[in-house]
Amino acid sequence: MTGEDLKRWRETARARATARFPERDRLVRSDGTPIGDLYNHVEHAVDPSRIGIPGEYPFTRGVQPTMYRASHWTMRQYAGFGTAAESNARYRYLLEQGTTGLSVAFDLPTQMGYDSDDEMAMGEVGKVGVAIDSIEDMHVLFDGIPLDKVSTSMTINATASTLLALYVSVAEERGISADKLRGTIQNDVLKEYIARGTYIYPPRASMRIITDIFGWCREEVPRWNTISISGYHIREAGSTAAQEIAFTLADGIAYVDAAVASGLHVDDFAPRLSFFFNAHNNLLEEVAKFRAARRLWATLMKERFGAKSEKSMKMRFHTQTGGSTLTAQQIDNNVVRVTLQALAAVLGGTQSLHTNGRDEALALPTAESARLALRTQQVIAYESGVADFVDPLGGSWAIEALTDELEQQARALIAEIDELGGMVSAIEQGFPQREIQSAAYQAQLDIDSGAATVVGVNKFQENEDISPDVLSVDPALETAQVERVRAVRAKRNKQDAKDAIDAIQQAAAGTDNLLPRIRTAVKARCTLGEVAHALREVYGEYQETPIL
Repeated sequence: MTGEDLKRWRETARARATARFPERDRLVRSDGTPIGDLYNHVEHAVDPSRIGIPGEYPFTRGVQPTMYRASHWTMRQYAGFGTAAESNARYRYLLEQGTTGLSVAFDLPTQMGYDSDDEMAMGEVGKVGVAIDSIEDMHVLFDGIPLDKVSTSMTINATASTLLALYVSVAEERGISADKLRGTIQNDVLKEYIARGTYIYPPRASMRIITDIFGWCREEVPRWNTISISGYHIREAGSTAAQEIAFTLADGIAYVDAAVASGLHVDDFAPRLSFFFNAHNNLLEEVAKFRAARRLWATLMKERFGAKSEKSMKMRFHTQTGGSTLTAQQIDNNVVRVTLQALAAVLGGTQSLHTNGRDEALALPTAESARLALRTQQVIAYESGVADFVDPLGGSWAIEALTDELEQQARALIAEIDELGGMVSAIEQGFPQREIQSAAYQAQLDIDSGAATVVGVNKFQENEDISPDVLSVDPALETAQVERVRAVRAKRNKQDAKDAIDAIQQAAAGTDNLLPRIRTAVKARCTLGEVAHALREVYGEYQETPIL
């Protein structure tokens, strides 16, 4: 086929077809970018050097040579609610059902650095995740779970240093050395200022804590992923696919800059960086998004930061299906949405995956919903056949063109952020927040007008009573958790606890690494809230400026 062939086809066969059967009005990507009429080798030539080979730079086709032909992705199910004992029961259940890694959800007080008996925690204890106040809770949370054999991901940011210290200390008290532990802390505070809101300290103080974690883990917990740079919440806030790539990687650039400025060499910490992306419904766009992000990160690490190790250039990422795409109406439709999203993540080369429950638009998932979500991954892995191929869509003209388009859009946004002085400065000026708000507003307008279809919401509706069985957290659990944290404080050595908190504040005011001091504190039975308050006294709290 030549350019002349395309011209003839458009003027004859295609023209006759569209005259008789006009094409649908909305043939666009999720951000409104038009979709071409026919992707082809003439107008969308595939550059073999930019695609590369799986397991080799620039990793467009995947970070491993054989991808899932050796082993499937890690199947995680994000879970946590009520007390540590209740969440432990759910983790054991999920492991029995075939999950290959744990993913911990923490309640809002834990995320914001408040103990369960703090007045700021009232009514929120155990509601959207598990309440963790002390090392005693952490022991219960992982009771009977072999920490040296199970990979654990913890979705925690502002208090990530304390939760990591708790995890390592629990392992130590069980006789497991830190160098045997595998897992990830999200630890991505910049996206909290952009999209999610569970920040505590000002951005520059938060960056100091994060780089302390990088340095400490390099020496003490070498197999731990020190950060999961998260586009997930950026997408949940309403960003486009290109914005998700750009703002996530711009956060990553800021973390690498900060770590290098603190004296770390890029190849000493970059191999332990990981990423966390969303998966939405537009299957081909999402596959291309993952491939574009992987290639862009590899080139940034090599060309911008001078990384020499290929491990530093490899983007390893976890994916979660899109919570914001789930609907309260006709909740069984969510099973289909999650399946498409999970398939996109697998076709895009994810390293681990969480699939949302069908009822999560209404409440935390029930055990039955969590099992069905896990079974969705297992059917894709063992029955669909897609895991037998390495980058099965690679070389498709449509996929490669979409990959190029998304990479170009992301590069342009990163260039704008660079002109603003980097991501921290851009956040302080409200740039990514405004961009996301604008995209989210347009997307909602499209749904409200019917330009974008959401099945069961603005089209194909049914009169239904939305009252499925959902998980509820017993309010009495809050009282029990309050009593538990107070009992821990009553039994500990008060002087040891005071000395440990004083040491944290001295390190925070100086330059010593915070992690050894926080670990000493949690082993002395200081609580998460006490550690957070000690840092608040030194760093203060971040006050968001409204973005209009």
